[in-house]
Amino acid sequence: MKHTFPPRAALFALGLSLAAPLRAEVVGNVDVDWLGNDIVIEALADPKVKGVTCHLAYFERGIIDRLQKGNWFEDPSNSSISCRQTGPIEVGDIDMDDEGEDVFSERRSIIFKTLRVKRIFDKENNTLIYISHARDVQNGSAKMSMSNVPLYNAE
Repeated sequence: MKHTFPPRAALFALGLSLAAPLRAEVVGNVDVDWLGNDIVIEALADPKVKGVTCHLAYFERGIIDRLQKGNWFEDPSNSSISCRQTGPIEVGDIDMDDEGEDVFSERRSIIFKTLRVKRIFDKENNTLIYISHARDVQNGSAKMSMSNVPLYNAE
């Protein structure tokens, strides 16, 4: 007997498999026009580096904009990031290769586009680099933002 998932169950399973490594907290929401478009600002603490907090800003389309322009299930790839030391820094077990590792991931379309934050360790300069960028299955984007946190007295 062949087993099939109902559509909602399949989407839920897909959502679980693509779950974000970290959940961010919305700390600001700036209205940019009368169509309901906003700039959302989220705070996220690095789960493997205590004492580092990043603030990520991105554009979120309102319902009127979606109805007028179509492309209902997708937000732009634009983002900005700023990371700072917000307490004593303790570096945990982080990935040290040049690809770094995901710190945060959030969907920007129903299936294919994701906004990501990666951490890369610059060993020579004893610095953590955080980069926000969009990840898409087919159409990569050059839109990105970068921030860094020097590790002066990290344990």
